[in-house]
Amino acid sequence: MLKLIFKCFIFLLLFISNQSLSLEVTLTQGSVKPTPIAITNFYANNSSDEKLGKNISNVISDNLERSGLFISIDNKAFIQDNKSLADKPRFEDWKVIKAQHLVSGKIKTSNGKISVEFRLYDVFQQKQLVGKKYETNDKNWRRVSHIISDSIFQNITGEGGYFDTRIVYVAETGPKENKQKRLAIMDQDQANHRFLTDGSYLVLTPRFSPNSQKITYMSYINRNNPRVYILDIETGKQEIVGEFPGMTFAPRFSPDGEQIVMSYTDPEIGNSEIYLLNLNTRISKRLTNNSSIDVSASFSPDGKKIVFNSDRSGRRHLYVSDLQGKNVRRISREAGSYYTPVWSPRGDMIAFTKQEGGQFYIGVMEKDGSNERMIAKSFHVEGPTWAPNGRFLMYFKEERTAEDGSGGDSSLYSIDLTGYNERKVITPLGGSDPAWSPLMH
Repeated sequence: MLKLIFKCFIFLLLFISNQSLSLEVTLTQGSVKPTPIAITNFYANNSSDEKLGKNISNVISDNLERSGLFISIDNKAFIQDNKSLADKPRFEDWKVIKAQHLVSGKIKTSNGKISVEFRLYDVFQQKQLVGKKYETNDKNWRRVSHIISDSIFQNITGEGGYFDTRIVYVAETGPKENKQKRLAIMDQDQANHRFLTDGSYLVLTPRFSPNSQKITYMSYINRNNPRVYILDIETGKQEIVGEFPGMTFAPRFSPDGEQIVMSYTDPEIGNSEIYLLNLNTRISKRLTNNSSIDVSASFSPDGKKIVFNSDRSGRRHLYVSDLQGKNVRRISREAGSYYTPVWSPRGDMIAFTKQEGGQFYIGVMEKDGSNERMIAKSFHVEGPTWAPNGRFLMYFKEERTAEDGSGGDSSLYSIDLTGYNERKVITPLGGSDPAWSPLMH
């Protein structure tokens, strides 16, 4: 992970509480009316800094537009120039082009360092909502752009941002019967893409640690004995998680990063159960114990419970238990089969994959199983992962091919929790099994 070291000088000329900054959106069957926002090119005293300032404002604009909650006003409509705006906004000039919010900034580089200052205004209230200044290495300008985007998003919507994050996923290439699968990582806006493994062995279900520096995943490095591994993103060092005679798979970190919950298939018994492994002591504990198949566990944000799927009722349903494997209760109630549950970072909802009537869905429900609703569907759609603010989801989708009706290449998609604003995530190769990192700052 890039280690962004910066001094943050906050000069809140006027502080407005989050409660008074609620974004006004209209939700009707998953539709949102985006808020018009003017994002100016950051002012600079020379042409090279001016170009970098434009790049920063473009990243901020792209971030906010992808959320579906904002629409950037074309800068050709701007009346006030950047130089005078750097001193003080003329709010009437921004009202006339119907901007509800205004973002301005200044940028300066010196000896490989960058100083970036930005301000966010409420145009109609004629107030500054937030102002901050960042100083860091000039190579970190994209991260600064994402951090500013997070601040803007949070101060307008009242919800946490999610732009200073990364996505790890399985990159796929080759024929369907023999796909090469390797770990890949990128920023949430698809920048800084790189491969973490070389494709010489199969990898599945990567998941981030709470500090975003390590990934746990299932690997077929040993083809006869697939195991759960932990990979340090920066060093490339990987290690096996626990010594088990059978197959371990579907791992996830606990919220504190001290434990991993995973499934284990004992070759002597045959069925899969859920185990908890302490990463410090390497002592494992079996959480489920019956003749059914129990898999795909995910921690609650407080680390006190897990949700998993099991066929113990004859069909695959979602269950919740504590970390002693006690107080097990089924929460899914509708028709169809449920898979890959994952708890929202907010703790209020659970996302899942569902199969019913030959169709796959991405759905969400309250943590007690109530208010189930589907937000995406396809011939094959699977593997939801939450953004750290609990507002957006990412998953992978496999479209039906026209030739024979079977599945084709897989691609990553993102969507708003309401089912609005589904967008394809562009990757160099096909992609599956995405996992969203926590915020990096």
